[in-house]
Amino acid sequence: MKTSSYNPSPLEVDFANALYILQKELEKHLQDNQVIHVESNIRRDNPMVKFSLLDKDGDPHEIVLRIIQIPDKF
Repeated sequence: MKTSSYNPSPLEVDFANALYILQKELEKHLQDNQVIHVESNIRRDNPMVKFSLLDKDGDPHEIVLRIIQIPDKF
């Protein structure tokens, strides 16, 4: 299926939602880090998911993922 819209594309939105839904599963793979908050903004041109983490020493960290689909090369 050819993508007709990239701002944001349906695949970008679905991927951002999947990351949000899977936050507890992802946490299992983050050594000594706990996910304390997840914020998603799927309405922007490139959807964004921001993870707020707490490490074993109690230090806060943030990881921001911006979802960008490369245009089809057909």
